Amino acid sequence: QVQLQESGPGLVKPSQTLSPTCAVSGGPITREYYTWSWIRQPPGKGLEWMGVIAYDGNAYYSPSLKSRTYISVETSKDTMSLQMNSLKPEDTAVYYCAAASRDHIPYEPGEYDYWGQGTQVTVSS
Repeated sequence: QVQLQESGPGLVKPSQTLSPTCAVSGGPITREYYTWSWIRQPPGKGLEWMGVIAYDGNAYYSPSLKSRTYISVETSKDTMSLQMNSLKPEDTAVYYCAAASRDHIPYEPGEYDYWGQGTQVTVSS
């Protein structure tokens, strides 16, 4: 059983960089056919898929966020990280890490089987 636990900064100032991490347990992050994603939910809005990294290390991003988003894994620690630059107040959201085991890359939040509890990030001066 996959378990995910996010950790994040809480409050970040505009123009700064956000770098939350996701700890994975229940097996190695490199297990075959698993993908690991960041998904966010702004206040009063729906879930937004941000990007994903697959077990083979290939990463894919939402076109609207690609220019300032980077996802990586540290296999020795079974952790996944998000780096998002040039933060704006509209990046305020609950940020979730999620995992799926599929024969394709899941681009929709509904395709993910395992979720962390989420970490609130507020972008404000």
